[in-house]
Parts: sequence; structure tokens; C-alpha cells
Amino acid sequence: MKNDIAWEKLFEKNDILKHVEEKGIFTISAKQIKEFREPRLMTKFDHKINLPKIFKENELAILPITRGDYIIAKFDAYHKFEPEITEIINVSPLENIQSLNDSDIFSEAVALNYALASGIIADFLEDDPIIATISGRMGTGEFDFKISGTPLSINVINSQMEIDAAYEGISSMAIFEAKMDISDDFIIRQLYYPFRVWQNRITKTVRPVFFVYSNGIFRLHEYIFEDVNDYSSIKLIKQKNYSVEDTSISSDDIRNIMNALTIIAEPEIPFPQADNFERIINLCELIDKCERSKSDITEHYAFDERQADYYANAALYLGLLERRNENRNKIYELSKKGKTILRMNYKKRQLSYCECILSHEIFNIMLKQYFNSGYMPSNEDIIIAMKNCGLYKINSEETFKRRASTIKGWLNWITGIITE
Repeated sequence: MKNDIAWEKLFEKNDILKHVEEKGIFTISAKQIKEFREPRLMTKFDHKINLPKIFKENELAILPITRGDYIIAKFDAYHKFEPEITEIINVSPLENIQSLNDSDIFSEAVALNYALASGIIADFLEDDPIIATISGRMGTGEFDFKISGTPLSINVINSQMEIDAAYEGISSMAIFEAKMDISDDFIIRQLYYPFRVWQNRITKTVRPVFFVYSNGIFRLHEYIFEDVNDYSSIKLIKQKNYSVEDTSISSDDIRNIMNALTIIAEPEIPFPQADNFERIINLCELIDKCERSKSDITEHYAFDERQADYYANAALYLGLLERRNENRNKIYELSKKGKTILRMNYKKRQLSYCECILSHEIFNIMLKQYFNSGYMPSNEDIIIAMKNCGLYKINSEETFKRRASTIKGWLNWITGIITE
């Protein structure tokens, strides 16, 4: 990737690893970075997996400290999402509002506006009345903080930060970071810098909230910083999921699909190695906005090159995406089936995804075994069944083991959407 190459050159020219080893930290300017590539492309890594190779290999991260300076050190700048609750709270869809439609939420801003108008944010914050206040880019002013991984105090002076939305109630002000992509983690800076700025400016409690919208579900995570001056003291205190659609799905709904569909021949596409089915759905949502190359997927979302391949191939396997080669690049776009499914309501959409999965013999067999026994099949049982299903180009025992984890992951997703 271009970032990997550019950072390799920067590390070599500035002897960054030596500086970090000797002093614990290295400060680099946007001017230095720009010699090799545009700084905005070289410094924005929302997820740990997006970090350049040389950062990953040396357990480094990067944070802005002024308008034009960044620090590199062996600190952990990211927070891994906690295991998510499965309960979904249903709220009434909007009435008499024609410009907001739950079937056409195409950006973080629209998702936030819908969540506010439908009462989701008020319910979550429990601090009525809720008023939308600040948003956009602004300076941080000056503050110091400590962070796990280095004993040094970090000084921030008028760095730039962005707030997606803020909502003020009687006793608190909630600062929202909003995303449309599902990931394993997020960079704490997106919550911590705004938190530090506003907890010094107002007397009300400042509440950092991470907001994710995908697959018709509004996911809200509220955090606190147990030590105001400690970037790493982040702790989840509340998490809820909401939807304005009917999310009730019964085991009979799944059984009816499983028993009625026709098993298809295995496609000549690598058998999926993509355990998190929600992320396959999310990838289709992201590609629905416009076609994407593999490098686009890797650069802008929480995937490395290998994962981009795995998850795109999984969507190809299910017939949700199509791929073409263009100037040595793989370009992905939604298939006709993928577009049709994305425009269905929540329940029909989930059941259509189930149909895509269960039309493949191995998944059908394993889910029937689950329903008959009441227990999720073991990896050993899955591997035995896989060997009898004529799967495309799976030869080694190790490959069977890795693909078995995907089968179990997708079965867990299917059983996890059952609400009865």
C-alpha cells in the first residue's frame, strides 16, 4: 500500500525507531510527512488494523498534538469494542416527516438526525429535553494527558478535532462519534479530545458516546474516562441497540426457509474465511454507495488487505457482490440480488441473507443438526461434514479448520437473530 511505502521511507530518513527507543517518543511534522505523501492520508487511522505495516510490527501508534505535528510512540491508542448485547429495542417509525426515511439512511449525519427525531437519543441519554448543539471541526485548545505505553505526559496545543454531534440535556452534554461501518475497535482520540475540551468549558457532565448505524440497527455505546487526565482510562458504562423496524424473527421463520429452498452447486469461488457475518452485510452497505476497489476497502474501512479479500470473496460466494478486473485492480459492486436484498425491510432482509447462506449444503446440514440437537455443532463435526460436501479447493486439514470457524460464525449469526 502507498501508506506502507511512504512510512517506510519516513522511518528510514528520520531514524524514527531509534528516537522512540531512546526517548520514548518521536514528533513529526506535517511538512516532513508531505515530502512523501499527503498528511491527511498518512495520519488518519480510525482502527488499529489500518495502521501502516511498520507501525504494527513495532507496536507503534500516532496521535495529533498541534495543527501540524504528530507524536509516534509505543502507546495503545485504540479501544476494542466490548461483546455486544443482542437485545434490540423497537421504537416507532417517524410520522409526518417526509425528508427522513428509515429505508434510506445513507450517511452518519442522516443516521444521527433519524435517531434524534425518532426519540432514540432521548431514550438512551435519559436527560430530556435533548437539544442538538455543536458539531463540526474545531480546535482543542491546550491540555496534557497520560496514556498507557509511555510514562511521558503528552501536551496537546490547538490540534484539530471533529465532533459529529452533541446533544445537551438538563444535566449533561453528550458528544457523539458516529460511524456507518462495523469494526473491532476505534481510536479513543475521537472521544477523548472532545471530552477534554468540553469538560473544561461547561459545568454539566460530558458524556462520550460512540454511535454505529448498520443493517437497520442503531448501536449506542456510552463511555466514561475514569481518570480525566488518562487517555487509557476509558470504560463502557452503557450499551443499547434500537430499530424502528419489526425485528421479530422466530425459529420457525428460519426452519421454513431451510426446508423449502433448493440446494445450489458450490461456486468456483474460494470457500469463505470471514467469521463475522454482520461485517459482510456492512461491506455490502458500503459498496452500495459506490463501487469499490480492494485498495478502497482496505484504506477506508476496518480491513487489512487480507480481510478485504476474505470478506469480499464471502459476499461473492453468496451472490451479493460482483467483481471485475480494471487496470489490474479488483472492482466490486453490488449484484442485482445484493441490491434487492438491501432494499427490503429488516425481517425480510435477514431472512434473505439466511436463504443465501442455507442454499449451500454445508450450512444447511449444520443448521439442521443444531435444530435437531439443540447444540451448536463442534468443529470436528463441521469438518467431517465439509469433507462430504465437495467444497471448492479445500485440501489441507488446516484449511478445513479455518473454514469451519466461518461456518460456526455464520450459524451463530443466524441463531442470534432469532428473538423468540
